[in-house]
Amino acid sequence: MSHSDQALLDHAVTQANIPTLLMVLVQMTGDTHWLDAPYQINRQSGMGDNDSGGLDATLQAEVRTAAIEAIRAWQNGKPLAIEDPPPELLVRMLSNAMGERVPDEYGEFTAAQLSQNTRVVNPIYAPDDFRVLVVGSGATGMCAAVHLQQAGIPFSVVEKADRVGGVWYENKYPGAGVDTPNHLYSFSFVSYDWPMYFALRDDLQTYMEHVAKEFDLLEHVRLRTEVVKAEWNDAEKYWDVTLEHDGEQTIEQANVLLSATGIFNPPVWPNIPGIEDFEGPIFHTSDWPQDLSLADKNVAVIGNGASAMQICPEIQDEVASLTIYQRSTHWAAPFDQFRKVVPDAIRYLLREVPLYRAWYRVRLGWTFNDRMHEALQKDPDWIHPDRSLNAINDAHRAFFARYIEQELGDRKDLLEKVLPPYPPFGKRMLMDNGWYRMLRNEKVELIDRPIVEITQNEIKTKTEAITPDVLVIATGFDVLNFGTAFEARGRSGQTLTERWGDNASAYLGTAIPDFPNLFMLYGPNTQPGHGGSLLFVIERQMHYIMDMLKQMCEQGLSDVEIRSEVHAQYNQAVDAAHEKMVWTHPGMQTYYRNSQGRVVVNFPWRNVDLFEMTKQVNLQEYLTA
Repeated sequence: MSHSDQALLDHAVTQANIPTLLMVLVQMTGDTHWLDAPYQINRQSGMGDNDSGGLDATLQAEVRTAAIEAIRAWQNGKPLAIEDPPPELLVRMLSNAMGERVPDEYGEFTAAQLSQNTRVVNPIYAPDDFRVLVVGSGATGMCAAVHLQQAGIPFSVVEKADRVGGVWYENKYPGAGVDTPNHLYSFSFVSYDWPMYFALRDDLQTYMEHVAKEFDLLEHVRLRTEVVKAEWNDAEKYWDVTLEHDGEQTIEQANVLLSATGIFNPPVWPNIPGIEDFEGPIFHTSDWPQDLSLADKNVAVIGNGASAMQICPEIQDEVASLTIYQRSTHWAAPFDQFRKVVPDAIRYLLREVPLYRAWYRVRLGWTFNDRMHEALQKDPDWIHPDRSLNAINDAHRAFFARYIEQELGDRKDLLEKVLPPYPPFGKRMLMDNGWYRMLRNEKVELIDRPIVEITQNEIKTKTEAITPDVLVIATGFDVLNFGTAFEARGRSGQTLTERWGDNASAYLGTAIPDFPNLFMLYGPNTQPGHGGSLLFVIERQMHYIMDMLKQMCEQGLSDVEIRSEVHAQYNQAVDAAHEKMVWTHPGMQTYYRNSQGRVVVNFPWRNVDLFEMTKQVNLQEYLTA
């Protein structure tokens, strides 16, 4: 180890996260006294990293000195003293790293997260004529492609755009970024040197292209190619897929069809009389003109959800005026790491010490995922069911309300407009990147009255009219209609759209009766609504799908179809779980629910439950041939 590397390591460890260093010490030295007093971590509040762990300066210095010695020894060839901690020790370690009790069932789950095995999946010996077609090359499509490639299964990916990346290629609006820490919003099988804690759009698109390049996926991807329709051929046991490229249509066959089109498409436009008559620039956030200048323009934004919360603070100083039309209120959490750059020293540690990176990621997973699940359960005896669900949720409400009031400063007149009446987490919890401070800007006006008409140059409510130069539509996407990216026609001849309407359902969000050999990624009821990374969900779905492909190939099965009764029982359990949770609270509207009030987007259980559910396919649950 050179003197310069030693200096880099020393500097990095002086800035490193203490709870993570303690876990590294346990595995590198085998000494579990680092889990006992006086090194026990204080429970963190909020969603920060808790870098000091609540330890005093003397104890922190002791931990850092020991960590430098242990990491140097490891870099010089000393093996980990505990390479694979047993589940009970992992639970103890994670509990200490978080300063709170983690249930015993998280042992195996944590072991899987810590695994340093870079092979995603073992080889699967498929017949020579076996083919898988993946539709979409966003994060879900990339994940599918890596799994199929490493298994050795012949596959191709079709993508309607001219580059890979999915939503991170398509959405180029100002301020676009991820609201999950990108060290968590990344694949477990790809180490990556992230420059920021919460990546913006350009870094995310670069990451997706990095994954495609690292695994040589582009040779399998056909760009500017769109699936028009797919029909199950029951006689031949494959999908006839109609593709369109440069205006020409072709038909090809696939034994298995993987839908990786996501749910954030197509864009939704509001149904406002006269909107088509507006003569100035008007566009949806997903189609932001790259050559448009907003300098000194009067800009109106319809919508105040996730995309608006990113865009509006970003453009407020550029525009002459900014008018935001709000349909409903949202909860937003403090965003301490907004635009925060990862220090070079920490990037070095994350890059050069995989065990540190793995434990840092595990801690993020607990903070942003299952830790919150209990607070989203309805307490039938709670005395304030209108405003919150239980005592924990009510404390969250008080914390967020105080935060909003503090951010508004002397603009207390805005509090009634922005403070939600419904429980926290009832709708998608947003991350505050300066929204409330922006509302104090004299150039910004928030209007919570409905628009009644749009003319060639005006936007009208019942009480006022404005004349914007530019109109931005920030009303989101048609997330409820999962099957609308292409027409899929199943065994009976019914299309997926006809079967579902806006009441989409699938077994494990993946398999659908009457649609053999069709598997959905990011399907119905898969979004981790209690927080965390969608990419974890996608990886678990692919683990399950790969086991299905393995069993199909080993047993010579031509088609598999989830049994209707299994599908029905699963979705009854989904609905029953949701009835006990915040997303069925009557006090708000949310895109999580369909027109009948059924939650069709979110997964109602914990990540550890999904881990157990997707370990292995039970073919008894399927019709096979």
